[in-house]
Amino acid sequence: MTVTVRFAPSPTGHIHIGNSRTALFNWLFAKKNGGSFVLRFDDTDKERSKAEFADATELDLAWLGIQPARVERQSDRVASYEAAAEKLKSDGLLYPCYETADELERRRSRARALGRPPVYDRAALKLSADEKAALEAEGRKVHWRFLLPNHDGDPFAPRRTEVTWTDLCRGEQSVDLASLSDPVLIREDGTYLYTLPSIVDDIDMGITHVIRGEDHVANTGVQYAIFKALGAEMPTFGHHNLLTTRDGEGLSKRKGALSIGSLREAGLEPMAVASLAVLTGTSQAVEPVSNLDVLAEKFDLSFVSRSAAKFDPADLGGLNAKLVHDMPFEVVEDRLRSLGIRASETFWLLIRENCEKVSDAQHYWQIVYGSIDGKVSEEDREFVAKARDFLPEGDITEETWGAWTSALKADTGRKGRGLFMPLRRALTGLDHGPDMKALLPLIGRQNILDRLPG
Repeated sequence: MTVTVRFAPSPTGHIHIGNSRTALFNWLFAKKNGGSFVLRFDDTDKERSKAEFADATELDLAWLGIQPARVERQSDRVASYEAAAEKLKSDGLLYPCYETADELERRRSRARALGRPPVYDRAALKLSADEKAALEAEGRKVHWRFLLPNHDGDPFAPRRTEVTWTDLCRGEQSVDLASLSDPVLIREDGTYLYTLPSIVDDIDMGITHVIRGEDHVANTGVQYAIFKALGAEMPTFGHHNLLTTRDGEGLSKRKGALSIGSLREAGLEPMAVASLAVLTGTSQAVEPVSNLDVLAEKFDLSFVSRSAAKFDPADLGGLNAKLVHDMPFEVVEDRLRSLGIRASETFWLLIRENCEKVSDAQHYWQIVYGSIDGKVSEEDREFVAKARDFLPEGDITEETWGAWTSALKADTGRKGRGLFMPLRRALTGLDHGPDMKALLPLIGRQNILDRLPG
């Protein structure tokens, strides 16, 4: 059996870090098992689904390093869903209902008030052909429910019916079908809810493993029954914990919270985002991982915690910085050039440990080769002016800084921060940064003299 997984977002907004976490889990699982990853857009909602969101999702996944084996769109497969629905209808497993949303809510409220679970009572199964015709003549529109196999022939006498599976993340799980309402599969307007198209696609596309958020656990029992009704085996399921904000708030595409596009535009490294998304909420240490191959080796769904995974964007900066600090020049050379920086390897190796993002190199490029607004306090002005006279003659080398500061120390008696900090501020405009010993030769004599007040 070839492992085949899928990521099935609705193109109704930009995917965020929570969505991409599910995509990464599927991608890494397939990668680790020599399998295939299908990107499948749930785009049957014609009002909200947008082509630009689908395009943006493919771009975001590619940025993370996820390249689908193929891309499918449910809007192209409606005929398959209609065929499945007709089969269920002919088998007596998909039945028409006429209740309004208000009527259903009143029934649920009444059941709760009586201490009973708010499960649909299957009243529509008792309707005669004449009663159905009368309801339709009133203008009632039909929606269709799937009859759950939680009875021994009499649907009005449901019995406990356990669906059990071994979850890749949660271990042994079970759902009692008698505790669930018959699910609506087709809306009043004739469009399909998520459930039936997803199952039909999983069957037709040979999906072997479904890895998704734990909010779908209860759906698994229903889906098992529909898989069986369509004559198919259910895939292996894994339900991972959900990613929330640091305050425990759920993420939403509508709010644009932590969208992958915004993280990319902020100059973050894709592997910083992937590392934090995948390792947060697991028993493994959250650390920067250099590429998806290495992350796949570390990845194990059994390490996923049962509790919610809290994602703190502040952690991204530290992970990103660690990745940048280890980047060789050949990896960033083209990126630096795209930023207008024609840097040498010497420049990059000197400044990279002071960069949280690759784009921070622009700041140091300006410091070295551009003009800066040096910071010289009034109390240091005389000292910095004197420093011009003590700058050693000849080429500026890595020995220049030591010789220069030693001469100044002997003449002025200054030492430590009082000696070094005024020079760093005058030459770089910063209180911290790359080693001045190595930075001075790049700045060069003329720039040094131009930045020291006379």
